[in-house]
Amino acid sequence: MSKKELSLNERDELLKILQIRFEKNMNRHKGLDWDAIQARLEADNSKLWSLNEMELSGGEPDVVAHDAATGEYIFYDCATESPKERRSLCYDREALDSRKENKPVDSALDMAASMGIEILTEEQYRQLQTLGKFDLKTSSWIKTPPEIRKLGGALFADYRYNHVFVYHNGASSYYAARGFRGSLRV
Repeated sequence: MSKKELSLNERDELLKILQIRFEKNMNRHKGLDWDAIQARLEADNSKLWSLNEMELSGGEPDVVAHDAATGEYIFYDCATESPKERRSLCYDREALDSRKENKPVDSALDMAASMGIEILTEEQYRQLQTLGKFDLKTSSWIKTPPEIRKLGGALFADYRYNHVFVYHNGASSYYAARGFRGSLRV
């Protein structure tokens, strides 16, 4: 078994968790059928591995959309707060390498890549917020446009005062209450 595959027991346990979450949160995926999603998941063990990484790091992944053009189901991290095991990270490798001292353990983009997921864009983050209230106490790095990143900045977002706020910070900054949320197409 390769490093990025789940054992049969791990796979079955993850599918059970995902199904329970799916059934508990039908408002996130109206009109979608679990059996079709499960069949797609079972056909791609590497995607299951990525979903397991999302789960293990506190993301609570759930289906939020179906792309009719590709047939893919789209999962986002739906934990109420930014995933616990993905906080205290700077934005990307360049930011991490630029820190001379007090470096965080990783960057959001590197960790996402190692998990096989993408961090949410601003549009995706806003879409997530239509499905519930997320990041009431934390914040999440979001995909930063190259023109902002080139100048040393990076974007993050949160939900306060019944509103989604998008802010900027130096890409090398990191905070105990800031992580990132991921997306995965299956």
